[in-house]
Amino acid sequence: MEFEWDASKNSINITKHGLSFHKAQSAFLDKDRLIYPDGKHSSVENRYFCVGKTSTGHIATIRFTLRNGRIRIIGAGYWREGRIKYGQ
Repeated sequence: MEFEWDASKNSINITKHGLSFHKAQSAFLDKDRLIYPDGKHSSVENRYFCVGKTSTGHIATIRFTLRNGRIRIIGAGYWREGRIKYGQ
């Protein structure tokens, strides 16, 4: 898997949610991860959520899209809704 993201969005995300996109990408390696569509946030391209454990053992939710064969991370955080879905 190849990942990419906007560096300025990553900085904002770290400040706002306490999670870097670099660390968030480890959730995609979780064998129990969930991936489902995000129908609310874009009408231009398909966006998705990945919910999984990061390398630190915390459950993170990552919003992403697929561009040019890469996973482009748009946002990430330790959101309650994702933890609930992961626990089900």
